[in-house]
Amino acid sequence: MAEFTVAVANPDDGTTHQVEVSDQDANRFIGREIGDEVDGSAVGLDGYTLEVTGGSDNAGRPMRGDVPGANLKAVLLTGGTGYKPRRDGERKRITVRGREISNSTRQINARIVDTGNQPVEELLAE
Repeated sequence: MAEFTVAVANPDDGTTHQVEVSDQDANRFIGREIGDEVDGSAVGLDGYTLEVTGGSDNAGRPMRGDVPGANLKAVLLTGGTGYKPRRDGERKRITVRGREISNSTRQINARIVDTGNQPVEELLAE
């Protein structure tokens, strides 16, 4: 059974809200990829649309949009998600997770692309 923490970013005011989802709501995210849009009702935002922007797995390895599938892969990186080089030209082989959300995913990052009628703070009262 899938359980995720969804970090919902609101680009209008720069805030981020963390929402725990499980069961049927979590199943709406399984199989989606970075860049896909999801109905906001999965996290309690009725009338909103969310775009998946990234995430990480149980061990904290980041998801990368340029790695296909949901499996782990060791890729040679020169920068970007998962690796920050200290010198010019530095490269390193890093294990990252693919762009597809699976049961191994623990956190999903998403941002609001279409807003609903009610404010986000009202719907996600914490």
